[in-house]
Amino acid sequence: MISNRRHFFRQLTGLGGAMMLSGTSFDSWAETEASSVKLTILHTNDTHSHLDPFPPGDRNAGKGGVVNRARLLSQIRQQEENVLLFDAGDIFQGTPYFNLFHGEPEVQSLSMLGYDAITMGNHDFDGGMELFARQIRDHATFPVLVANYDFTNTPLKDIVKPYKLFKVKGLRVGVFGLGIQPKGLIPSKLFGDTVYLDPLQKANEVAAFLRNEEKCSLVICLSHLGFKGNASEIIDPVLAAQSRNIDLIIGGHTHTFLPEPKTYKNLDSKPVIVNQVGFGGINLGRLDFTFDRVSKQVFSSGSNLTIG
Repeated sequence: MISNRRHFFRQLTGLGGAMMLSGTSFDSWAETEASSVKLTILHTNDTHSHLDPFPPGDRNAGKGGVVNRARLLSQIRQQEENVLLFDAGDIFQGTPYFNLFHGEPEVQSLSMLGYDAITMGNHDFDGGMELFARQIRDHATFPVLVANYDFTNTPLKDIVKPYKLFKVKGLRVGVFGLGIQPKGLIPSKLFGDTVYLDPLQKANEVAAFLRNEEKCSLVICLSHLGFKGNASEIIDPVLAAQSRNIDLIIGGHTHTFLPEPKTYKNLDSKPVIVNQVGFGGINLGRLDFTFDRVSKQVFSSGSNLTIG
């Protein structure tokens, strides 16, 4: 069976040596006769309403900003045919833009920049679920993905989905989101009747579905769990080590500036790439995956790019 084959995942730059990736289907490429397909994954996290570059005098002066991000995204899209763009949460709260306009320009900017999906951070609840739902409904051209929040009895019931499937030149890319434990971070009146579900359990459940039922060549988690924390918390490195079927974790919450993506081994000793690019829209994460149908290998490289 194709889903049971084992394929090599070789890191070319910054990510280490040759490793194994299982479940990649190379026989589903009905849309192309090419011997290989390159997929570029771009991502941000914790932009926190920073629509302008950081001001003079700040240690990050001139960096970030929606215009600078748009320019960099345009350059990459001109160079690469297959690009997906994601955000790992906390698009709200952090500058007067949120206080004055209540999230509308943040969501509009993500739509104009062509984001393909985002997940929710704890600060995305700061204006209440009704506000978040209205801004997404009125201004978003992308889905919001969270698999471990049950929004059944909330205004986000029909707004937030657990996962989305993307088809790129015959490749199937499954993407799902995870939200952080709200206790101590999100006021109960703002979290409302949302039910928090164990992120590790939901991650394994959704990733198995995407890999085995949807036959995804790549499974990506948009995580707002954080890169570091105490021993009892499910953070991204713990999620990587205690999961199956996840290939890439795009992280947020802890504002961690990783110089390059890191790789961990999961429960099956398969590699899981983890990346996070700080806060404020200063950096853009980039990972390039080349799926080679002839050699049955997947090659990847990763780098974190400064915006501005």
